[in-house]
Amino acid sequence: METISFPLLSPEDQEILREALHYMKVAELRAACHQLSLPDAGKKGFLIQKIMQFIIDGTVLKVPSIPVASRAKSYAPQPLLPSSLMLYGAYKNDAKARAFFKSLIGPHFHFTAFGIDWLNERWLHGKPPTYQEFADFWIQETMRRTKEKQKPKDEWMFIRYMQKMEREAPRATSDELIRGWKELQVQEAQTAAKLLIQAIKQLRDVHE
Repeated sequence: METISFPLLSPEDQEILREALHYMKVAELRAACHQLSLPDAGKKGFLIQKIMQFIIDGTVLKVPSIPVASRAKSYAPQPLLPSSLMLYGAYKNDAKARAFFKSLIGPHFHFTAFGIDWLNERWLHGKPPTYQEFADFWIQETMRRTKEKQKPKDEWMFIRYMQKMEREAPRATSDELIRGWKELQVQEAQTAAKLLIQAIKQLRDVHE
């Protein structure tokens, strides 16, 4: 049997695909994983990472698991105190947690994506933070982001689109913006689908 030659796409097509995949829906990304014979577990960002890594070098990424050191079952129950640990399986972004963080940070506190990302990273590395450590990080990161304009994450394509339209078409109506976004989604998803077909064809050609 002929050996599969990686990457399945040229570097230029890889970059186009990486961008276009972010416009696809999770169901479409899972379908793409099935076509590439990849497991479809994981959130949107990880599904995209999984598809791209396989196309580049054939590596099949596994969903990272939370180590025991970050799991609630490894500790006694943690009360809402500054020194208590925020543990996977017990911590919740609920009204009680919000009220407690407001007592530590101030009334301007609100749950943010960057805060959740930081917490997940700490969990994955087996270093669950205390509530006070999270509060300190949130304050510092909020100050930094106030001073420095942050580029939205790749997953936040809608925000990037709206920021671009604010610059290029400041007088566009809400209906026009939404219609333009939906059209862009369809176009980019079609681009991704065409490139995925090319990659899948290479796999099938080898197996036939």
